[in-house]
Amino acid sequence: MGELKKGSKKLLNAWAFYDWANSVYTLTIASSIFPIFYSALFLSEIKKVTAFGYEFKSTALITFVTAFTFLVVAIISPILSGIADYIGNKKNFMKFFCYVGSTGCIGLYWFSLDRIHLSLLFYFMGLIGYWGSLVYYNSYLPDIAYEEQQDSISAKGFSMGYIGSVLLLVLNLAMVMSQDNGEDKMQMMRYSFITVGIWWALFSQYTFYILPKGVSAGHRVTKDVIFNGFKELRGVWNQLKQNLRLKRYLYAFFVFSMAVQTIMLVAVYFGEEEITWGSDDAKTTGLIVSILVIQLVAIIGAVLTSRASAKYGNIKTLIAVNFIWMALCFYAYFMKTPVQFYIAASLVGFVMGGIQSLARSTYSKFLPETEDTTSYFSFYDVAEKIGIVIGMLIYGFIDQITGSMRNSILFLFVFFLVGIILLFRVPKEPIEN
Repeated sequence: MGELKKGSKKLLNAWAFYDWANSVYTLTIASSIFPIFYSALFLSEIKKVTAFGYEFKSTALITFVTAFTFLVVAIISPILSGIADYIGNKKNFMKFFCYVGSTGCIGLYWFSLDRIHLSLLFYFMGLIGYWGSLVYYNSYLPDIAYEEQQDSISAKGFSMGYIGSVLLLVLNLAMVMSQDNGEDKMQMMRYSFITVGIWWALFSQYTFYILPKGVSAGHRVTKDVIFNGFKELRGVWNQLKQNLRLKRYLYAFFVFSMAVQTIMLVAVYFGEEEITWGSDDAKTTGLIVSILVIQLVAIIGAVLTSRASAKYGNIKTLIAVNFIWMALCFYAYFMKTPVQFYIAASLVGFVMGGIQSLARSTYSKFLPETEDTTSYFSFYDVAEKIGIVIGMLIYGFIDQITGSMRNSILFLFVFFLVGIILLFRVPKEPIEN
């Protein structure tokens, strides 16, 4: 088929549909069933695991592995982005990470403590596949949408992702709750990992069919261009020095995104360990229901945040959302009951979709006129990943040393406060240094 014009409805919808395909990973694997499954592998009184020659608190181990994965993404994405930009085919790289991630999800079926290193490798593949593909997915936004379309289509993508992932989670929940004993429930959780991998690979095909390959340059890869991505990042950084608004926004984004992503990645582990549920069945049901609440409320949050940004501006809206996140960290330190956890889940859902969607579209809006969107979004993604590495390492370190995730979550309060201060310093209009 012929290449669709920028701004066309079919092209925008095809781009947004990838959120429908890949968001099942973030919901089932990153946020709900896998964390419950992982925690269930350990006896209630024994939360230790030996891996890589050391003994870890179970939640600290998965936090450290997650941080390592994001570090790998931060290192390799500039290399691959540089190659993709050079040969003009970023869609193939997006496909590669999609299939690595979906394979990793399917591999989680065999996750066990007896083969912990292989199991963590599959976890690593799923995580790196998801975030690696987003480097290229996000970089398509200014290519396929005009500036006035970007807030709404970004929000639509997140909303589609929430709806699709909730549909699959409801199916997975029905599978798990259809069983009466713990072992059978665990088996159904394993099957749910397979459904995620298949869903992700299958539904991404429509996006891959419609999206353009990229800006073709007619080049072949040589060893001289392997590190072009780092050169491009340095070039982007040099240009950022001349763009005060974009530079200050990135500083703020780096800080608040560090805290947001950390909370999203550890929320269920926190709920499993720190909330008094009464029984294992009540815990499993309660945690999954809370995740469903987050996803459903997030749809509303993404839409309302988009409308608020249209009325009050992106930066003012982001400041307001960060204040809510800051209050949530303080509230989470004291919550103990399921009802309190549900209240927190509702508030998290409301601000989660909004801050993700708005952060992405704000960056896209602030970009200078350029055809090299991949390099700019690679810089954005590297900043986000390094922030996550720092956030997860700090969180895991505090958890490992103090033995409580409450202390870790309270510390994230500081990141949101600093993020708010930095957002206040973002100029309203572009300013050249």
